[in-house]
Amino acid sequence: MKLTIPTLLTLLRIALIPVLVLVFYLPFRWTNFAAAGIFALAAATDWLDGWIARRYAMYSAFGAFLDPVADKLMVAVALFLIVQGHPTPWMALWAAVIVGREIAVSALREWMAEIGQRAKVKVAWIGKFKTVVQMIALLCLLYSVTPDRPRRPLPWMGEPVFHLGDWLLAVAALLTLWSGFQYLRAAWPAMRDEKTRD
Repeated sequence: MKLTIPTLLTLLRIALIPVLVLVFYLPFRWTNFAAAGIFALAAATDWLDGWIARRYAMYSAFGAFLDPVADKLMVAVALFLIVQGHPTPWMALWAAVIVGREIAVSALREWMAEIGQRAKVKVAWIGKFKTVVQMIALLCLLYSVTPDRPRRPLPWMGEPVFHLGDWLLAVAALLTLWSGFQYLRAAWPAMRDEKTRD
């Protein structure tokens, strides 16, 4: 198996996950900057590996499998950290909606691939827009939320950045539901036909 540059960038994104967790829990004032920076670097590699793969035709089956896995792992871990640092019902709800939708859509795509209709549930523009909003929200929240907030002062502009991230995460969760519904609607004829044949 040949490791292309996009695949190496994807592996780097996965390797950054335990680093993000470790940095998030370090008891220093600068860790919010570092955690946000690590997440921003991971998001940049996500864009860069896709651009390199398209620009230089560096595609591989392993890379195609690994890229969405790395994205979902990074987002899920960031959400878990944020909920632990700011354990409110709304924050937990938004996180559950986003993670639950990712699991459901992944299962839907796998099933559609098994019946040879994967193309019907390809990524739409609403999914890409949701991803951008979600990444900005997570970046803001990782910057402004810490696991020991009562003992650690908020970073510079921490309060407005937190509120921006909080609202954007809610928007991302709603977009997540919308895009999930779009995927389900696209797959519904195939699901209905399968049920009829059973």
